[in-house]
Amino acid sequence: MKRREAAVAGQFYPASAEEIGMMFDRFNEMLEKSIRDPKLLETETRAVIVPHAGYVFSGFTANVAHRLLGNSGVSRVAVIGPSHRVYLGGTSVSEYDLYETPFGDIPVDRALAEELIKRFGLGFVPEAHHEHSTEVQMPFIKSYLPDARVVELVYGDENPANLAPVIEWLLSDPQTGVVISTDLSHYYDLQKAKRVDSICLDAVSRLDPSALHRGCEACGKIGVEAMLIAARNIGLEPLILDYRTSADAIGDESQVVGYMSAAFI
Repeated sequence: MKRREAAVAGQFYPASAEEIGMMFDRFNEMLEKSIRDPKLLETETRAVIVPHAGYVFSGFTANVAHRLLGNSGVSRVAVIGPSHRVYLGGTSVSEYDLYETPFGDIPVDRALAEELIKRFGLGFVPEAHHEHSTEVQMPFIKSYLPDARVVELVYGDENPANLAPVIEWLLSDPQTGVVISTDLSHYYDLQKAKRVDSICLDAVSRLDPSALHRGCEACGKIGVEAMLIAARNIGLEPLILDYRTSADAIGDESQVVGYMSAAFI
């Protein structure tokens, strides 16, 4: 069986399941102490936007969304993220059989992967799948949806209008969830980062794909735009869950990266 081995364990997140579990416990403790409306934690969603930096920086923000995704009890999750290392024309669907995480392997839904390739004319570019934007989501999925299967989609030079129907089709199955991976602005001072990121946040909160083109600098903007198009078409409403920057983790306000999580309900 073909196994997608972890590429960034010990870098973006701990290689030890025990250490990751302790981080998740701490994130949830922080969340439960700070949340204004505890009923939010009962929200069920099958579609989320999450960041993909190291857990020290963006893990809390991602955890909020994955926890709500876990409430859905879906049996499979499509994780969609941008390619950072490899130039890619279009979108690649993983054809591995297993996806390694410190919590144990996650089965890849090969039947779903093959159906996506056939239905939407997608391909499989193996070198594009050593990708952290998707990998960092897998331990969350294994933790909150331990019996779920996954499908990994990595895109490069893609048209959001082509990716949106893929998301719509995936969400037409009530047993399928979708995770869209993106960070926001990179390496501005804190005040400018917040200004730039507010464009992305506003576009998501108003479900306005065109607003992303007014200055949003999210590295996964293509996936976000596709998600907004799909949400509008199938009647989902956005809910911003968390926004913060790397300054919240390390205090350095001179060059920050922005992180957002959102749910569609």
